[in-house]
Amino acid sequence: MDESLSLGRIAGVRVGLHWSVLVIVVLITVALAHGRFPAAHPGHSAIVYWGLGLLTAVVFLGSLLAHELAHAVVARRNGVEVEGITLWMLGGAARLRGEAPSPAAELRIAGVGPLTSLAAGGVLAAAAVGLDALHASGLVVEAVAWLAAINVLLAVFNALPAAPLDGGRLLRAYLWHRTGDRLRAAQGASAAGRALGWFMVFTGFADVLFAGNLSGLWPALIGWFLIAAATAESRQAQIRGALAGVPVRRVMTPDPVTVPCGESLSAFLAEGPFGTYRHSAFPVLASDGSVVGMLTVRGVESASGQERARSTVRDVMRPLGEVVTAAPDELVLDLLPRLQESPLHRALVLEQDRLVGILTLADLTRALTWPTEPAGPRDHYPGTPTVQ
Repeated sequence: MDESLSLGRIAGVRVGLHWSVLVIVVLITVALAHGRFPAAHPGHSAIVYWGLGLLTAVVFLGSLLAHELAHAVVARRNGVEVEGITLWMLGGAARLRGEAPSPAAELRIAGVGPLTSLAAGGVLAAAAVGLDALHASGLVVEAVAWLAAINVLLAVFNALPAAPLDGGRLLRAYLWHRTGDRLRAAQGASAAGRALGWFMVFTGFADVLFAGNLSGLWPALIGWFLIAAATAESRQAQIRGALAGVPVRRVMTPDPVTVPCGESLSAFLAEGPFGTYRHSAFPVLASDGSVVGMLTVRGVESASGQERARSTVRDVMRPLGEVVTAAPDELVLDLLPRLQESPLHRALVLEQDRLVGILTLADLTRALTWPTEPAGPRDHYPGTPTVQ
């Protein structure tokens, strides 16, 4: 989930908001200002209800942020790099690079989230009791009590043993410790996540169809998200299992077709797609043989017909600083996050500044689908055609 608005860094972790977070802010504000607050404490002006409803929604986002920050801080202490945190419509997501090094680390990283929400709920509940004892406004006490209840509910829901919830991570840690097989543990947690997701979808739609309760659409939506996320986690686990310990040189396409930086675009276009240039991206070399960038067919298309006639490859290529690079002996799993984030979805493989290959998502797909021998891993992958 990419952020739309950056909030800077908190505890050294980059924090941002996705535009869809406005949906949850609006839903909470409307539900409180138009329903719960007037029903529990009538007699206040609409401005008071709506202002307190909005403030309560913002504080709720703060509690979500605290939940995710706890994950991020503990992850870093256990040697897992944290890319950032993004708050969105269905909560928050701490983006971690890599996996926990052990079941115990997985347990600590996953467990701290629900514990943080439970602690926040307890503090807010005590605050509500204290405010009530001090005869504070009943409306304010109602808002604090709601925040306490929603944090406790958040802790309980996240503790359910189903991926991608925190409870699913706890289940994965337990299965990993019990079986010693990380992949098998991840698949078990993902299966539990899909089961919970389908249960929420069916019960949500049943509530709508048989009881006429449109609020059933909300758990159905969450259930659908759980199904998709659990399936994606299972796939990611399979990828990590298949590529564990595999260096880039085993998966890359060696000696890719290159383009000289001084070549005209018209000459380049004359050689494709049935001539020399049969791919969609090409490393660009300077006259001394050094790599200076990458040319993509999409980049060529961005130039008008007149520009193509007088421009060279250097004019429309992506400079090397904007291209992902890797060493032949670098592990594919370490490269994968950078490859997925890059708009080119390709990496140039360099050995002492000399081009030795190119790695694309198509190369990874081929490596994942190629049948392996039962006796053990193959020494190499056949040089079948790939998409550059």
